[in-house]
Amino acid sequence: MNMSKKEIPDFTQNRELSWLRFNQRVLEEARDESVPLMERMKFVAIFTSNLDEFFMIRVGSLYDLAATDDKKIDQRSGMTAKQQLDAIYRAVSPLYKERDKTYAEIKKQLHPYGVCGLDFKELEQQEKKFVKKYFKEEVLPVLSPQIVDANHPFPHLLSKEIYVVANLKQGDKAMLGIIPVPQYISNILYLPGYDIRYIRMEKIILEFAELVFNQYQVSDKNYICVTRNADVSPDDEAYADHGDFRHIMKETLHKRKKMAVVRLEAANPLSKELEKYFCEKFKIGPECIFRTKMPMKLDFIFAIADKLPESMKRTLVDEPFSPQPAAMLHEGSVMEQVKKKDVLLSYPYESMEPFLQMIREAASDPDVLTIKITIYRLAKKARLVEYLCAAAENGKEVTVLIELRARFDEQNNIEWSERLEEAGCRVLYGFEGYKVHSKICLITYRSKSEPNNKNEIRYITQIGTGNYNEKTAKMYTDYSLMTANQEIGTDAAEFFKNMSIGNLHGAYRHLIVSPVSLKARVLATMDEEIEKGSAGRIIMKMNSVTDVDFIRKVEEASCAGVKVDLIVRGICCILPQVPGHTENVRVTSIVGRYLEHPRVFVFGKGEKTKIYIGSADMMTRNTEKRVEVACPVYDEAVKKRLLHQLKVMLADNVKAREMAEDGTYHKKAESGRKINAQETFMQEALHARKEESREMREQKNTGVIKRVLGFFRRRK
Repeated sequence: MNMSKKEIPDFTQNRELSWLRFNQRVLEEARDESVPLMERMKFVAIFTSNLDEFFMIRVGSLYDLAATDDKKIDQRSGMTAKQQLDAIYRAVSPLYKERDKTYAEIKKQLHPYGVCGLDFKELEQQEKKFVKKYFKEEVLPVLSPQIVDANHPFPHLLSKEIYVVANLKQGDKAMLGIIPVPQYISNILYLPGYDIRYIRMEKIILEFAELVFNQYQVSDKNYICVTRNADVSPDDEAYADHGDFRHIMKETLHKRKKMAVVRLEAANPLSKELEKYFCEKFKIGPECIFRTKMPMKLDFIFAIADKLPESMKRTLVDEPFSPQPAAMLHEGSVMEQVKKKDVLLSYPYESMEPFLQMIREAASDPDVLTIKITIYRLAKKARLVEYLCAAAENGKEVTVLIELRARFDEQNNIEWSERLEEAGCRVLYGFEGYKVHSKICLITYRSKSEPNNKNEIRYITQIGTGNYNEKTAKMYTDYSLMTANQEIGTDAAEFFKNMSIGNLHGAYRHLIVSPVSLKARVLATMDEEIEKGSAGRIIMKMNSVTDVDFIRKVEEASCAGVKVDLIVRGICCILPQVPGHTENVRVTSIVGRYLEHPRVFVFGKGEKTKIYIGSADMMTRNTEKRVEVACPVYDEAVKKRLLHQLKVMLADNVKAREMAEDGTYHKKAESGRKINAQETFMQEALHARKEESREMREQKNTGVIKRVLGFFRRRK
């Protein structure tokens, strides 16, 4: 829908510029001197990978929009796609300089610890000989150099791969030389010695380009990297009538490699001639070219952190923390405990293990009939899949709705879907035009062993805010609710039935499900708080806020006197504290050791507080173009725990930032004791573990005393 600029609200901002401000907060963590040096370097790497994906997806989609509908106006900022692109390139340029400076400072501070990323000219004489020998024996034989001239066309450069380039001359003939940095060779070379001294592969190839092009005069050596649009949307493909959806997805991944260039990065300044040449070849403007003085790929930073000796790790990396056993569970069967009470897991402070144990138990439990689950992202190694396969092989009916269009995880999900089918699981792929992003699992069993419900069909339902990914469960904060509430289970059974028959418009009593009821229920519940006026209360924790209907309802709540707290990690298109619009709205963002990921909606205060957890952000794509599920929290102990954690997050004055009315973020003024929410939850998890251990020791000692007393009584 096209809008006039007069219709654009005064209290909203552009989503892309809001996202760049989020990524700037990631870079602020890299500059925080209270953070260990290698952790700061990791934040530089995270900032870089975030920016890469931003160009591939958001900038890529804006390019598509500018080419197809150059009159369409963003309903939050009033800008056309072209105006947004111009604003993005202007905003990104200073971020590059800030990132380069931050990287250089951290790199310099790491040198006294023996962690040294070096240029060739910085190497000692023996190291230079070592590198040259390595290049000649290991690298040169596998390089695929090429020239570009009248007889050799310009090659297709892969997205996010590094290429060494140079001007070549042979007599009067000039041409361009290109050397792809091989993907199958390590991107850094460690130098001999005790210290961690290393040189990047592109620098080695750059140094010895003359050996590669030994019959030419070589000048203007450089290395470059292109970023291509990756916004391939199979939603537009006619795959509904295609017999093999996996085949369509494989074609989509192949197509992604060939899409338009949206950014060119260069290590050294390009000559005017070369800049013009690349602009013509890639069909980009000079504003799309960025010089970077730091590595274009920083994945190796995580490997270096792992390589540190233990003595150094204590200083350079965060103190290790392992997810703890669940505070709401004891040893023994998870299924049996969940049948008696609701259980909330809080990742990564608590382990994902209880959920996996529950699936493992269900796989071999003779009373279990079916296991049904929706999957969006999985780890490369996923015990969950093995347990689901075991369940199918044990005769259970296992239904897996797997989303093959989980961006950048498509290949992984294709492979897992094939493994699940081979084991006898029923695999579904979702809907045309709607990604299935929900995180819901349903175990159906016959209650043969339950005295009051003999032989009845019973349910255990799990609802999560994050993926069933065993790796990210240690790095992302998320919630996982496991409940034996039979009404919720009935809704979950209806949900999976609807997914199986292609019905997006199912009706549910307790679960709220997009694209039909989620947004409508959230807005209606906000209306209940609006009716209370200044006695109303709304707290919502999400990753992003872009949905205009939701934003207007937040304004309405604020104008009615309702106190609204939004804890939003990333994009937030609503501006708080705008007079006459959002004076009662506060926006908080937390960027810390772990990636904040839960979605929690709280309405009201006291005994009548309503709480939902689920998979959806308040983004139009989530509320209207995805299948999302949110679940009400009824258990008082779980409610109390969620409210406690939200209260701590709102009190955070270390890692939290508050948004000002102009969209910028600021640290809270220091007053009272320092509160770091993530650190608090880590300590609480450790304390709960100690308390449980103490209780177990006491129970054990009590048991011993009882046995001893019993022995003496028998003697008497």
